[in-house]
Amino acid sequence: MKKIGVLFGQENSFPPAVIETINKRNISGIFAEPVSVDKVMQGEPMDYAVIIDRISHDVPFYRGMLKNAAICGTAVMNNPFWNSADEKFFNNALATKIGIPVPKTVLLPSNTHPTDTNENSFRNLKMPLDWQSIFGYVGFLLT
Repeated sequence: MKKIGVLFGQENSFPPAVIETINKRNISGIFAEPVSVDKVMQGEPMDYAVIIDRISHDVPFYRGMLKNAAICGTAVMNNPFWNSADEKFFNNALATKIGIPVPKTVLLPSNTHPTDTNENSFRNLKMPLDWQSIFGYVGFLLT
């Protein structure tokens, strides 16, 4: 039996309607239900052939669970990797690794502290930044 799971949060109309619609079709070997998560073991598959994701954009735990499910063969809709894929630095690093020419880019820390952080959160950063080296790498010439 191939299971289709719907992962959702506070939403009460669309997910049950999708589950009901799939199950009403009475397709042999296909069954839909709300996703049930007990524990997520690294590299271990879940019991779903397909998961329809309606909540992982709000819950990092679910995003990690869905990425694990995807690498184990579950088809996941919506793509749990989209958070990584829309980051310019990640995209440039990936392009560089596979031989696509892109402008040289340097990832810099924010000049303001993000919420719930303080100077101790950044004690691993070497300061001040080596601006000469950074400018030289990206090709920005100082006159």
